[in-house]
Amino acid sequence: MPAAALPPDASAFAGASWEDIAPFYQELATRPLDEATIEAWLADWSRLEGLVTEAASVAMITYTGDTTDGQKQATNLRFSTTILPQVEEQTVRLARRLVASGYTRPDLETTIARFRSQIEIFREANVPLFSRLEALGSQYQEITGGMTVSWDGAELPLPQLQPFMKSTDRPTRERAFLAVSDRYLAERRPLSILFDRMYALRQEVASNAGFADYQGFAFRAKNRFDYGPEDCARFHSAVEETVVPAVGRILSRRQAMLAVDTLRPWDLGVDPHQCSPVRPFASAEELATKAQRVFTDVDRDLGRQFGVMIDERLLDLDSRAGKAPGGYCDTLHDRGRPFIFMNAAGVMDDVRTLLHEAGHSFHAFASDALPFVWQRYPGAEIAELASMSMELLAAPGLALENGFLSEAERQDAWVEHLEEIQMTLTHVASVDAFQSWIYTSGQGGDETARDRAWLEIRARFEPVVDWTGLEQQRVARWYRQIHIFLYPFYYIEYGIAQLGALQVWRNSRRDGVHALEQYRRALTLGSTTSLPEMYRTAGAELVFDARQMGILVRMVEDELEAVRDRK
Repeated sequence: MPAAALPPDASAFAGASWEDIAPFYQELATRPLDEATIEAWLADWSRLEGLVTEAASVAMITYTGDTTDGQKQATNLRFSTTILPQVEEQTVRLARRLVASGYTRPDLETTIARFRSQIEIFREANVPLFSRLEALGSQYQEITGGMTVSWDGAELPLPQLQPFMKSTDRPTRERAFLAVSDRYLAERRPLSILFDRMYALRQEVASNAGFADYQGFAFRAKNRFDYGPEDCARFHSAVEETVVPAVGRILSRRQAMLAVDTLRPWDLGVDPHQCSPVRPFASAEELATKAQRVFTDVDRDLGRQFGVMIDERLLDLDSRAGKAPGGYCDTLHDRGRPFIFMNAAGVMDDVRTLLHEAGHSFHAFASDALPFVWQRYPGAEIAELASMSMELLAAPGLALENGFLSEAERQDAWVEHLEEIQMTLTHVASVDAFQSWIYTSGQGGDETARDRAWLEIRARFEPVVDWTGLEQQRVARWYRQIHIFLYPFYYIEYGIAQLGALQVWRNSRRDGVHALEQYRRALTLGSTTSLPEMYRTAGAELVFDARQMGILVRMVEDELEAVRDRK
């Protein structure tokens, strides 16, 4: 079948089966290749990849927007469990042709290295295992997306309890915290059984591919060419040495400001500076409109890009019953557009979430000019640098006229943001250390051992907070961590990127124009160069050690002191 027969857009594949798509891959697999034709072949393969992945993304976006609709679930499952595993198999088949041809060029070296890695770890026996994992992931989405609690006579989705967790009334915060935790505890057994099955399948995948455990397989599958498990272990230790004491100081100060005998977990969300919680917006539309003003203040072109997303209805921001939890930015590769999904409940955390996801969307816009779709797939480490840096670069504009906050509120939000950065680093370290334990300890398939390990690891990274009598609620926290269930080992990237983002912010304090230029230039690279080089382009470097981490932690603490002195 000639490449010209490809459909005009991804909507033509919306109802497709694998049998409808397979002939396009077969044509690419059998088309004669030589030096004169390989570029056109790559372009056709890239276009097909963009069409199929966009159709799959639309199915996923539609389903996560309404997990109660059986037809939407079935469509998403058709892509995730049937079509995409077959696409992966065909990708390896076509990658073998490319690698065997000896073709290369500088901007494809990273892509070809990724293809080589895929070829080396691919096993046909794993294709159905990944399909089963996708089906289990859909079950997790269905269970968690359907969670609601009864609150003052109304049945609310869990994200809508966020404002109550920030209440200045301590009993209200406690009630909201327990309502969310206990809802997960009510599903603890089915979620644990679900994870048991995921764990067994992942270990089988690793074994089939010749790895001792799934951690080794995951690092290879994620193309982590520039760091390994031992670097992540160094990261955990460095966080414990440098960040945990800083977080301890933050939390001790919070305890004193709240005038409580002990700091309980429901005391972590309230802003101790505020008489009442800030409500920075009243609707999803207002959130988007104000955000566009903030992005325009950072850079007019970024504001214009966000305006495109508003105009083309590429935002699903509000929380509602049946909607999957969490937030993400996905890229619709054929049309060259990003899509942002989140669960806004009217609190300041939602603003930061949108700033974060918009950073991903600006990355998608910046890399869309690259000729091949694989060049537009940035690794998670640089993708999260784009998002976390945007949180920091956009922060000064939150008090714009007709923006989200007054100047006094912005100062309080800035303190909260800086404190949260350090607490995020401890959370990242605990989640990554927990995942490492799961897949390398030999006990990851034991529910009791898993929960016990979570408590032990969490205790290393969470000082001051008093969890007495709340051990089960503390266990419930890992069941809420979607990455552990659906995206194993996707979490250390947040820590690596957070440290990179602090360096971008440091640069912006010295020369804002140059720092923004460096940041935007890094986004245009997509995945056309190495991870260290992308970070260098952004004006940052990878940090795993206590010395460099300590410098950044002290910088944050110095800024916190300066802000407090100004207030």
